[in-house]
Amino acid sequence: MPLLEIKNVKKYYSTPRGLLHAVDDVTMNIEKGKTIGIVGESGCGKSTLGKTLIRMEDATAGEIWFDGQEITGMQHHEFRKMRMKMQMIFQDPYSSLDPRMSVYQLIAEPIQTYKLAQGKKDLEEKVFGLMEEVGLAKRLSNSYPHELDGGRRQRIGIARALSLDPEFIVCDEPVSALDVSIQAQILNLLMDLQKDKDLTYMFITHDMSVVKHISDDIAVMYLGQVVEKAGFEELFARPLHPYSKALFSAIPVPSIHNRRERILLKGEITSPVNPKPCCRFAARCPHAEDICRQTEPKLRDMGNGHFCKCHRAGEV
Repeated sequence: MPLLEIKNVKKYYSTPRGLLHAVDDVTMNIEKGKTIGIVGESGCGKSTLGKTLIRMEDATAGEIWFDGQEITGMQHHEFRKMRMKMQMIFQDPYSSLDPRMSVYQLIAEPIQTYKLAQGKKDLEEKVFGLMEEVGLAKRLSNSYPHELDGGRRQRIGIARALSLDPEFIVCDEPVSALDVSIQAQILNLLMDLQKDKDLTYMFITHDMSVVKHISDDIAVMYLGQVVEKAGFEELFARPLHPYSKALFSAIPVPSIHNRRERILLKGEITSPVNPKPCCRFAARCPHAEDICRQTEPKLRDMGNGHFCKCHRAGEV
C-alpha cells in the first residue's frame, strides 16, 4: 500500500478576478521509501502541492490518505500527532530560520514543542545526535544562522525536519539557493538519510539535472496540473508530453558530439484564474489542434507506468 495517496486534490485561491487554480485535480500515489520528483516552471503549483499534502495549506477539495488515514478532514488537534510524521525542508535556509536562535536552539525547538525529550541531558543527546547525522560539528551549536554558509544552514533545516522522526518529507527546492559545489553534498546527505531511515520524499525542483539523480518517479506539473508522470528512466528515455520534451531539451549534454536540439516555447501562458476547460498548454504547444483548444485532455495510461495528459500523446 502506498504511504501517500492523493485523490483529485485541488487548491484554489480567491482573487479579485476569480478563482486561481494553484493545484487542480492532482491524483497520484507515493510509495514508502521512494522519492517522487515534482518538476515544472516557477508558478506551476509545485510548492503549493507540497504544502497542501502536509496541510500547511488546506485543500479546497479532494482526499489525502497518509498511511491508511484520510487527513484532509481531520481537526487540527487530531492532525497534531500526524504532523510529526510529515515534515518539510524549505528552499531558502536563511529566511526559514529564526536569526535570533542558535543552532542548538533551532534544532531543539521542535523536540521541545512536542515534549519528546526527558530532561535537559536527553535533549542534548538528541540535538547533538541530529547535528552529527547531518554533518554539523558540535562546536557550531552556539553559532547563529548568519555566521554560517548556505550549506550549513540547510543542514540545520534538515536536522529540524528529522527531529520529529518523520516518515514523509517534502523537500521544496532544497538545493536551488546553494552553490553548485554544495548542492551535491546536500543531495548525497538526503539520499543517505533516506536509505538509513527508510524516508519517503517529495522532491520539488525546476532543475531537471538535479531531479534525475534523486528521484524514483517524476511528475511534470504545468499550471497546477500533472501533465506527465512516470519512472525517471522511462520519462527521460521517452517523454511524451510536448511540455516535458521542452523541459528536457534544456538539460545540458556533457558532449559536443551529442548536442540536443533546444525546444523554445512561444506564445502566452494561459491564466490560471478561471481557466477554460481545454488543454492549458495549447497556447504554447507547437502541435496543438482544435480539440486541444476545446476539450481538456485526461491523464491517460500509456503503458509501463507512464501517464500523460495530452490528446496527441504517442503521436508527436
